[in-house]
This record gives sequence, C-alpha cells and structure tokens, in this order.
Amino acid sequence: MDLFIIILSVVAGLLVGGVIAYFTINAAMAKKREKIVKEAEIEGENIKKEKNLQAKEKFLQLRSEHEAHVNERNNKLSQAENKLKQREASLSQQISEYQRKNKEVDAIRENLIQQIDLVEKRSEEFEKIRRQQIEKLESIANMTAEEVKNILIESMKEDAKSQAMAFINETIDEAKLTASKEAKRIVVQTVQRVATETAVENSVTIFNIDNDDVKGRIIGREGRNIRALEAVTGVEIVVDDTPEAIVLSAFDPVRREIARLALHQLVTDGRIHPARIEEVVDKVRKQIEEEIVDIGKRTAIDLGIHGLHPELIRLIGKMKYRSSYGQNLLQHSREVANLSAIMASELGLNAKLAKRAGLLHDIGKVPDDEPELPHAVLGMKLAEKYKEKPEVCNAIGAHHDEVEMATLIAPIVQVCDAISGARPGARHEIVESYIKRLKEMEDLALSYPGVLKTYAIQAGRELRVVVGSEKVTDQEAERLSFDIAKKIQDEMTYPGQVKITVIRETRAISFAK
Repeated sequence: MDLFIIILSVVAGLLVGGVIAYFTINAAMAKKREKIVKEAEIEGENIKKEKNLQAKEKFLQLRSEHEAHVNERNNKLSQAENKLKQREASLSQQISEYQRKNKEVDAIRENLIQQIDLVEKRSEEFEKIRRQQIEKLESIANMTAEEVKNILIESMKEDAKSQAMAFINETIDEAKLTASKEAKRIVVQTVQRVATETAVENSVTIFNIDNDDVKGRIIGREGRNIRALEAVTGVEIVVDDTPEAIVLSAFDPVRREIARLALHQLVTDGRIHPARIEEVVDKVRKQIEEEIVDIGKRTAIDLGIHGLHPELIRLIGKMKYRSSYGQNLLQHSREVANLSAIMASELGLNAKLAKRAGLLHDIGKVPDDEPELPHAVLGMKLAEKYKEKPEVCNAIGAHHDEVEMATLIAPIVQVCDAISGARPGARHEIVESYIKRLKEMEDLALSYPGVLKTYAIQAGRELRVVVGSEKVTDQEAERLSFDIAKKIQDEMTYPGQVKITVIRETRAISFAK
C-alpha cells in the first residue's frame, strides 16, 4: 500500500513537473519568438532604408548622366548652330560677290556685243573687198578660188606629214638614247676619275734573308726556335732549299705580318731563343695594333670622313690586312667610297654620306669575333651599334640585297661595289674554276622536275630558274626556290650569297587562219 502510494506520488510529481516544464518552455519560446520577430522587423527596416538610399543614389546618378547628355547635346546643337550661322554668312558673302561679278559680266557682255557688231560690219566690208580681189585673181589665173585652195591644202598636208613623222622618230630615238647615254656617262666618268692599283695577295709571305746561315739560327737547337715562333704567331714557317728566303704561310694576313716583323727584328738583333721570341712577338703585336688604328685614322682623314667611332676606325685599319678574291679590302673600300661620292655628286645626292657608306660597306668582314651572319648584315649592325646614320646603315646592309633598300645611297653603293670588284685586275679567280662553278649551279637547278631553263647571272650571285606553268604551280615555285637554295648551300662553295629567282609565266597562243 505504501509502495503504491509512493509510485502514485512519483507519477503525480512527474506529471506536475512535466506540465510546469511545458509551460515554462512554452513561455521561453514565446519570448524568443518575440525577440526574433523584433530583430527581423529591425533588420527589414534597415534593409528598407538601405534600398531607399541606393535608389536615391541611382536616381541622382541617372539624373546627372541625363543632364550631362543633355548638356552635351545642347553644346553640339549650339556648335551646329554656330557653323550654320557661319555658313549663312559665308553664303551671303558669296551671293553678294556673285551678284557683283554678274554685273561685271553683264557689262563685259554688252561691251563684247558692241565689239562683235563692229567686227561684223568690218567683216562684211572685208568680205566684199576679198570677193572683188578673188574675182580679179580668177580672171587673171583662169582658175577658181576653190581649185587653188585645194592645191594649197594638199601641199601643206604632205609637208606637215613628213615633218611630223621626222619629229616623232627623232623624239623617240632621243628618248631611247638619253637615259642609257646619261647612265653610261655617269658610270664612265665615275670610273675614269678613280685610279687604283691592281694588286693580288696570296696566303704566303716571303721573308728575305742575307745568307742561308740565318736559317739554322731561326730553326734553333732541335727546332725549338721555329716551334716557339710558330706557336706564338700561328704561322707556318717553311724553311726549305729556297736560297735566301723563308716562306711564312697563313690565311690571316695580320698573323703573317706579325711573324714577318718579328723575324726581321730577331734576325737584325741576332738574339734568337724562345723567351726572346715571345717578347718580340708581343711587342710587334702591340705595334701592329697601333699601326691598324693609325691606318684607320689616315684613311678617314684622306677621304675627308669625320666623326667615326674609334672601334670603326680600328676595323677600317684592319681592312689593310684582309683580302677578298685577292683584292685588298682597304683598297677596295677606298675605291668604293670615291666611286660612290662621285656618282652621288653626279646625281645631286649627298656625296659625304655616300662616301661614308662606301668606306664602311664591307666593315662586316673584319670583326674579331666574326659571328655566323652575312657580312653586309653584320656590318649594318656594327654601324647601328656605333651610332651611324640610318642612310649609311641601310646602304651597308643592302649592298648585297640582304635587307631592303630604303634610300637612294644604297643602290649607288651596290653599283660602285660591283664596279670595283668587276674591273679588270681587281680580283683573282681562275677562269676555269669560275665557269665550272657557274655550270654546276645551273645543272643543279636544272635537275629538278618542271625546270625548263637556268641562268647564272651577276657573276654567280643570282640564279634564275624558268619553270613550266603547266608543270609547276605558284606554291610549288616558292617551295622550289627554297629547295634549290638549300641544296646550293649544302653542296656548293661560293662567295657571299646566291639569290634564287624562280620565274613562272602563263602564255596563251592562238593562230588566226
């Protein structure tokens, strides 16, 4: 009984506690809902204010943009109105000017009418007198005036035709001859006014000695002297049975000259041993460097060229020890400079710039590093590096057509370079090998399918290839020029560069029978 009462009490307590908890939680939830609702209302009010503010700002922005657009349109309208007023004023002025001129024209016309009336009256009188004279002449000559007029007209026609044909033929012949004659005159006068020597250099230098006993001293004990000399100079020294002579062989003329001067000093001094050889060679090398700079300065002074960069002066002096096909490079450059100046003067161009470009046109053949570039392009880059004028740089780079000619000096330098190299005695090349090289070049291009004819021109600097239009398309012609150039580059030896020109033309032939 007690247990039942206890259980009942517990159950009752739980029920009461649950009811109390329910009401308590429900009250708390109600408060929380009220709080959330208030916060939502406050946040909504803030969002509403923010949106209203954004709307006002957008409205103000749109209104300002509209006002700016309206102002701009008003400005344009005002400008157009001003232009229209100006045009109206100008038109009014033109109308008044036209009216004034119209009045002047009316006055002139009235005056002309009066003069015409006077002329007509006088013409009638003259015609009357002329008819009387004609009647008298007809009665004297027993011929009508019409017959005489026809005879005179025919005679004048024949004379006019013969004179006109003679004048036309003379004009055409003179026009044909004038251009060729003038060009020949300029070239001939230019060549005649430049006198140069014809010298052919080889890859060996002969060093003369007083007696053959000196050969033994140059060779030294067990050949140590000659080995030391060859090592420091880079020159092959040939001591053979040639009497009173020693041969210095090297492709670099500077090294040959250093070896020659060093040998001269050693033989004159009499002390020949490895240490002395190294000392003398170093001293001679410095002397050669100084001499190179001095030669460059003297060349620039002789030609009247000023303001050259010191490095360009050094390269000009170094030209003395370089040759191309046996032609001394400094002599060739001086010749091209003089030719260019004379030809530019004949054509009314800047002779100083032409002379400067002519002297520097082969400067790319003598740099110390000698990168893998065509000498014309390398020379142009060197000239640009040392602040030469664009006309000079372009003439240097374009004298073998590596770059496009941009000034009139460029073709002058190119022509003068060809004149200097092509004149008799300027360069040395065995004729048989020269002809053989050109023949091989033509045969190489002729071996390609579709090629009809090949011509090596410009002393082997250009190869023209004629192809059949029915066998080779335009795209194939471009590829053919590239393939031929690649094959010549890989298989042949030639100076400078070779330009490959592929010619493809279409001919339509019909016969009228």
